[in-house]
Amino acid sequence: MSTHTHHPYFSPADVARHSERQRGKLSESQETRARQQACAFIEAVANKIGFPRATIATAQTLYYRFHLVFPLKDFSYHDVSMACLYVSTKMHDTLKKPRDILMVSYAVRFPELAAKTKTVGGEVEMDPTAVENDRRKLIGIERLVLETICFNFRVRLPFSYVIKIGRAIGATKDLVKLAWRLAIDSHRTVAPLEFPPHTIALASIYLAALLTSFEVGGASPVPDGTRSSHEIAAILGSNGDWESKYHAHVRELQDISHILLDLLLLNASANPSTNATTSPSTPSSPSPYPSPRTPIPAPTVFSSALLTRLKISLREKEQQMQQPMSRMMTGVGAGAGIGARGVGMGVGVGPGSVGASGGTGAGAAAAGGGVGGAEGEGLGKNEGTVRFLFGPDYT
Repeated sequence: MSTHTHHPYFSPADVARHSERQRGKLSESQETRARQQACAFIEAVANKIGFPRATIATAQTLYYRFHLVFPLKDFSYHDVSMACLYVSTKMHDTLKKPRDILMVSYAVRFPELAAKTKTVGGEVEMDPTAVENDRRKLIGIERLVLETICFNFRVRLPFSYVIKIGRAIGATKDLVKLAWRLAIDSHRTVAPLEFPPHTIALASIYLAALLTSFEVGGASPVPDGTRSSHEIAAILGSNGDWESKYHAHVRELQDISHILLDLLLLNASANPSTNATTSPSTPSSPSPYPSPRTPIPAPTVFSSALLTRLKISLREKEQQMQQPMSRMMTGVGAGAGIGARGVGMGVGVGPGSVGASGGTGAGAAAAGGGVGGAEGEGLGKNEGTVRFLFGPDYT
């Protein structure tokens, strides 16, 4: 009997190693484009159905986790995307039948057929045999997705943390809205596999403050009881009491900020004629008919040149922060409290557990092997009895 343990978070080294193994002959850029294509497909289908943001974000993270275990070349991204979306609907109680999801996906995949349809619901006329084959594929891949999460249906997302932390730290409404958009974009990256949601929320607020204050001369006036973007960027960009209060570290916020900036720059490079934009918002309830009273606002636009300069500025600041730290640690033996993501991260007590000073337990995840190592070899195979475990500390 084999046992598979659920790891809620992985170290960046684990993610890089598993990704390299599963991408096969694809380059990193090709793998990134394939992932973004799948995330965009999930977004398009889910928006057309009217799923809430929680369902969409979880489906995108499930897709990333799935391909830490299974090779990209063995599956069509259409099949895996829809299976992940189907599992996500179960996790968030927004359930749709597999056929309903597939019919909407056909309309997204084949817009020319959708334009010709005469049905009331706008369903594409497909061969019933092909639909049934795709439904069976979806059900089959659903089982593999469930195995990759060890049948753990508990989900934590950063969106509520963005609002609560934004209110506690004194952010303006406009800043919180931008941070919310950035938290949405984080699920199109590996960030949710490496960091807990409260850290992603903090990083989204930090990056939103940077984007609205970088290369801006003076702080614009803000309502009473709130802080300007310059103040918030200064607070979260340096060590302070907020690290122990929110169980996060400035280095983690910087790492997530770079991940999100890379995504925005990728979107800009894919469309050279346009600037980088954040993701649009989505309906808050599963309705295919968006209300005219609450129109979807246009995404926020950023210049690719601005994003590049911001990345360079962040790197320079990181170097400045590391220099005094390296001098302080001179003469101290190796392993004296320096974790995978900076000083004080600790080594975590169990897989994905919180470190001594609020880290994400990256060292524990690395030591535990992760889902894509030896533990992941038996997934998807009918070889005896398999136990799936997830720790009680994951809440």
